[in-house]
Amino acid sequence: MEKRSSIRPTLPPPSDRTASAVQTGNLLFLSGQIAIDPATGKIEATDIIGEAHQVMQNLRAILTAAHITFDHVVKTTILLSDMSLFGDVNEVYGKYFSGDFPARETYAVKTLPKNVNLEISMVACITL
Repeated sequence: MEKRSSIRPTLPPPSDRTASAVQTGNLLFLSGQIAIDPATGKIEATDIIGEAHQVMQNLRAILTAAHITFDHVVKTTILLSDMSLFGDVNEVYGKYFSGDFPARETYAVKTLPKNVNLEISMVACITL
């Protein structure tokens, strides 16, 4: 099995010990993204709608760096600080896909990095 982590989007990696994405075969695994604004390196969003848009834009930057789109995403995992945020996140999430939605799971967790309310990871198929 060959594994590559050479995808270099124009945003910081999730941490110094994590790649933004790793490709193996025709699958691209995108690390969980939070609402860090790549221009400032800070969380600029003031509500869950803003967080959701920034997370999706960060994921789009990784997909774009791999020369694919949200249409190539086959699976997502959504982590929320509270399930009461699901409706707002779901509304924003839906705006980034056209056509068939990927498989998805959503969990509420105790704490997320930098005390954000949302983190999303994805798996995409490079050859759709």
